Order: sequence, then structure tokens, then C-alpha cells
Amino acid sequence: MAIIDIRLPQTIARALNIPVQDARRQQIRVLKKLLRKARFTQFGQKFMFDEILMSKHPGKKFQQLVPTYNYDKLYKEWWYKTLEGTPDVCWPGVIKFFALSSGTSEAASKYIPITKELIRSNTITSVKQLISLAKYENVPKRAIGKGWLMLGGSTQLQKGPTYFAGDLSGIQQKNIPFWFQGLGLYKPGKKIAREKDWAKKLDEIVDKAPTWDIGFIVGVPAWLQLCMEKIIERYQLKTIHDIWPNLAFYVHGGVAMEPYKKGFERLFSKPVTYIETYLASEGFLAYQSRQDTRGMQLALNNNIFFEFVPFDDQNFDADGNIVDNPQVLMIHEVEENKDYAILISTNAGTWRYAIGDTVRFVDKERNEIIITGRTKHFLSLVGEHLSVDNMNKAIEMSQAEHNIYIPEFTVAGVPHGHFFAHHWYIATNDKVDANLLAATIDQKLKALNDDYEVERKHALKAIEVKVLSEQVFMDFMLSKGKIGGQHKFPRVLKGKILTEWLNFLQANGHS
Repeated sequence: MAIIDIRLPQTIARALNIPVQDARRQQIRVLKKLLRKARFTQFGQKFMFDEILMSKHPGKKFQQLVPTYNYDKLYKEWWYKTLEGTPDVCWPGVIKFFALSSGTSEAASKYIPITKELIRSNTITSVKQLISLAKYENVPKRAIGKGWLMLGGSTQLQKGPTYFAGDLSGIQQKNIPFWFQGLGLYKPGKKIAREKDWAKKLDEIVDKAPTWDIGFIVGVPAWLQLCMEKIIERYQLKTIHDIWPNLAFYVHGGVAMEPYKKGFERLFSKPVTYIETYLASEGFLAYQSRQDTRGMQLALNNNIFFEFVPFDDQNFDADGNIVDNPQVLMIHEVEENKDYAILISTNAGTWRYAIGDTVRFVDKERNEIIITGRTKHFLSLVGEHLSVDNMNKAIEMSQAEHNIYIPEFTVAGVPHGHFFAHHWYIATNDKVDANLLAATIDQKLKALNDDYEVERKHALKAIEVKVLSEQVFMDFMLSKGKIGGQHKFPRVLKGKILTEWLNFLQANGHS
């Protein structure tokens, strides 16, 4: 993320963070800008961007002429050319950076194109988010000018024939504006950020920790928690505030924060403000712009055109794949408290691209959303329609009821006689009875999800819990080379990843 002085003149601050009065108009303006820029590309010529631009209703015309895409389809038909160095495929010029994105459930990495325009857009959205902090009350503004510890992937990228590839966090850090680096606020600094060995990177951060004055920490919860625990252990501290007294903000994203908060609170002795972001490999989609709010505001006026597909049986198959010719809505057509899969078109040559996330509008007037899960990370063996959002809430409530900390969990749907069961794998180093925990989780989910409650009386016959140490989860990630950076443990296990998990548990005596 970028940083500027929080004490900007109010006229400038308002200009950079102008409220969205007409979301549809802003989105149409964004779409036209993207179409004009890409009209002479191979993609733009095939799908008649000029004709769309001349239409009275460019949004609807865009939906009529351009098909929807997932990664495999877009890569197979278009993006493979960009890796070969072909210019002007989906976006003008040669693509010089690719974000490697796979998660733990994919065998091969996905190559997501990153353009200089996208990097600039991400930076602008970061500035807007920072400026929004001026409206926060009762938070130490002095932390704004302190160090920012960004715990991301290595900035030492893989070199291809005509491009560089790596974690988006590494690419973004490699392209941090010179004025941000010049202020000396960016930590851990270029040298440590280049380190690919995650264990060595953590050791170097721990070594340097006493010399830094950190006000912000940025990164995935599991790895930041591990980093702070190592610092506290090395210097025999009570909390991280003993070494970083000005730490006041945690910028997080990628996974729901609620299950991790209890563990983080153990590491703090002062209040820390949590700020959620929605920074995917494909772009900076949304951020929390108001204090004490549940939702994140979509970045509607910064080179991302959003579309929304109702997440239901009519638009998705049983495996979470989008059907041909789905129902697609624009920003002004959505409703609150319904789940949608997101399609995005951006200034990196992603067109009507399903990023795989599901969201729910919690405040349509402000265009604020929450992430409810992944299109393929949900459980609906018999119609229970269990989302990751349901799971996170159930875990959060179960932690409180049993006074334990659950930093990780995952769920699998399994056969149970002639019916089915959910098998939960829970990470905790606290003592808890697995059967009691299973009953609690089951009870919370029944209260959260009516479909789940109905199916528990019929085809969903059992809820089982296996308690494991947190280290087991980390060792599995390490075995797959998915440690540190942006890597997250999947909340739902299906197919190949489930088989690998079960084999890992058996091989390590945890079956």
C-alpha cells in the first residue's frame, strides 16, 4: 500500500475520496475507458469493442457480444499468447509481469497478467484507503507516519523469456512508489523482501525488529501472527507493543479475520484497528473505508468494471463452475443480502473474468460488500448450501463458547452409510473435547443457515471433528511449497486436495 500525509487539505482529500453518487454512471464510464484503450487489441477487434462503444447501452451490448471467462478458458484462448511475448492480445503492449496464483487446491500455477496501468490503479486505491483513515475516531494518527511492515512474497521474481512472474505482493512491493521508499517507511526493505526462503526471511525480520518503529502491519493473518510470535519469543516480550509501541493498524485481506482475532489479541497490549482490503491478484477490488463497519467499499471508479452473477443452482453447477450464458447483473441491479459471484474487466486484459469469489452487498447505497466465500469452496452435498462465511461465523462463536483459539480449520463432505457427513479438521493447541466441539459447531450452523438445519434432519447425518495442532496445518502447506506470502489454507477440501490431505495425515500418524 502507498502512504501520504494524512493532513492533506480537505478539498484534495474529498476529491480523492469522493462518495459514489451514481454507481451505474461511474461503472459505464470505467467500461468505456477500458474499451477505448483496448479497441485495437486482438480481443477488442474480435469482440467489436468499437460497436459496443457506439451503442446507447454499452453495458448491455458488452454483455451480449463478449462471453464470460474463467481462468482456463481465458488462458487457453488468449493469455497464452502474452506469455510468448505477443503484444496487443487483450491489452495494448507486451505484458511484462505475471502474478502466480494457485492456492493450495491447484496443481499448476495460474499466470495472471499485471500491467503498469494495473499497478498504478492499485496504488491509487491504496492512497484512497489511507485517506479514509482521516475520518476514523479515537485512533492514534501518529502511527500514520511510522513504518509499514509488509509481509508478502519475494520481490525476486522468476524470469521468463519476455516477462517476470511471482506473488502479486512481491510484484507490488517491487513497484512501490519511489516517494514511499524514500521516506524510509517501507519495511522490511528491499534486501529482505527479495529473500525467497520464508524461514530465512522471518529470521531476518526478527533480527531487524528492534530497529524499526512500526505503525502498520500488512499481510495474511497466519503468517503475520507467526512473525510476531517469533519476535516476542526472541526478545522475551509480553506483547508486540513492547517493541513496537506505535503499532495501531493491521491491514488484512484474503481470508476472514474473525477466526484469527483471538490469537492476535494475545499479542497486543494496546488497541489495534483492523482494516480489511480486497486485493486479489487481478486487482484492488474493495477496501474498508469506514470505521466499525462490516463491509468494504467497491472501487467503482478506478479501472475495474464489475458484473455480478447470482450464486445459485441456475447459474452454477454442482462443482461451482459457472454455466454457459448465466444471468449477469450490473452494479445498479444487485440486491442486498444475496450472494453473487464477481466478474471483472480490468486494465490488465481481464474481460468478464470470474475470479472465483462470492460476495454479498451489506449496504447497497454505499456499495459495500463482504466476501462470503469461493464458488468452489462451499459445501452443498444434499442442499445444505454451507458458505465459508457460515463456517467462519460458526468457528468464531465456538471459540468464544469453549474459550479456545482456532487459527485454522477445513471441512470435507464425506459419505456416511447411504447418506453424507461433514468432517471438520480443527487446528488448536488448547484442550477441547472433539465431540463437544462438533456439537457446538453443528448448533451454531443450524442457527446461521436454514438449509443446513433442514438437511441435518434428513440426508446430512453426522458432523465429525478431528482436533489437530496448528503445526500439522503448517507442515501440510510446507509439503506443498505453499508457505508464507499470500498462501492460505483452503476452507473446503474436495477432490485432489482432499486426497493429498488425507494421505498427508496418514503418513504423519494423524489419521
